[in-house]
Amino acid sequence: MRLDRYISKSRIIDIVSSDLEGALKELLEVCKLPEEAGMSKKQLLGELIEREQTMTTYLGSGIGLPHVRIPMKRPYQFAIGRCPRGLEFEGHDEYREMRLIFLLLASEKEKSYLNVLASLARTFQEPGVVEKLTHSKDLTELRESVASTFGGSGTKQGTKDNKFNRLILKEAVKVAKGSQSSAIMVFGDTFIGGVDLTESFGDMKTILVTQSATEASFDSKTVTAIIPARSFGHSRLSQLRSAMLIGLTRGIIKHNERLCCVGGLPHSNQFDTLVVVDVEREFQSVLTRQTDMLPAAVKPEVLERVLAIATELSVEGREGKPVGSLFVLGDSQQVRPHTKQLVLNPFFGYEAEERNILNPFMDETVKEFSLLDGAFIIRGDGVLEAAGTLIHANELPQQLPSGLGTRHAAAASISMATDCIALVVSASSGQVTLFRRGQMLPLIERNSNRDL
Repeated sequence: MRLDRYISKSRIIDIVSSDLEGALKELLEVCKLPEEAGMSKKQLLGELIEREQTMTTYLGSGIGLPHVRIPMKRPYQFAIGRCPRGLEFEGHDEYREMRLIFLLLASEKEKSYLNVLASLARTFQEPGVVEKLTHSKDLTELRESVASTFGGSGTKQGTKDNKFNRLILKEAVKVAKGSQSSAIMVFGDTFIGGVDLTESFGDMKTILVTQSATEASFDSKTVTAIIPARSFGHSRLSQLRSAMLIGLTRGIIKHNERLCCVGGLPHSNQFDTLVVVDVEREFQSVLTRQTDMLPAAVKPEVLERVLAIATELSVEGREGKPVGSLFVLGDSQQVRPHTKQLVLNPFFGYEAEERNILNPFMDETVKEFSLLDGAFIIRGDGVLEAAGTLIHANELPQQLPSGLGTRHAAAASISMATDCIALVVSASSGQVTLFRRGQMLPLIERNSNRDL
């Protein structure tokens, strides 16, 4: 999501205060509160501090993201402050690690509020972003770094400078046309710092798959769409199925399309792989038409966010140990009759916005509760209804492959009993598997012997 249109250089400052309240006051001073807000900056400061006392907005990695919704006509307003010595706040140690504060004022009517928070959080997780911002030598360089980070441009890598890479990209167009592919899918994480796609593939639709979109160099005329998907391990095209799933649910690709995929080993700075994929054949076990992939009640961005968390659990585990998890996404009214709480529901009683999976401050909470036995039940709009839930659907699918246990069986059965999607992270292998209508589709195969 492009956020640069809401960021003004005049609202990027160096913080003088040594405490959080003073820092927020400095940031509010450079903001322009509209008349329709109906409150003073002093009142808004009090609301921000009160929220901070209830739940910290420190994301980790030196980034603070205080945010509040107010009546205003424009969707968003940002103020950004750098505090190289950290801040004090009621004796909490984590604020001493804070180096950048991104204050977000959002309109009460803006529906994409949580999506913006999630987009910011994803950006800060990308390699090198925080370091680039915090190590800017002066305010001018900081403002330039913010503009490049959130404006969608970055450092160009050697895609065009390498003769072999130019040859692969040139041949990709020939292969795509010869195979009647409708799009070229480029895996940008092949390159350290992102790929350079400033040259067009002609009239070919171009899809960039990357977990570091801010570091890719591209033109809006050359890249049709960007799909965020985390790579893992050292396998070629490891993001392929996840990227295709996101592309299908977003409407970027259709089930009857064919894709020419270009990639290589992650961070090798070398394209070495061309693969033509028939989307319908790849997803034939779970897809008969475009609308089959996503239940009517589930928003695409919710599935995308849950998939990202499942991938992180698969790659990182929890506290250095592998964990298994089950996420059920769909109409909670349909799912509830097939569930029973194993423990007291940790999400009960909280406001819907506070327990929405799109809220980046929920990431660590979800990962912590992944240690509980049972499933996460998630509404189609992203609201977490329950954790530690037993699934007891009666519908039993055909025999599952050997090695899959009760968690996979529960996912398969609930996906048959209700119109939902179930995602499973295997505790033993780290494999991430999607279940839809009782059919399974491995999205991440950590122990696969294939070296694509």
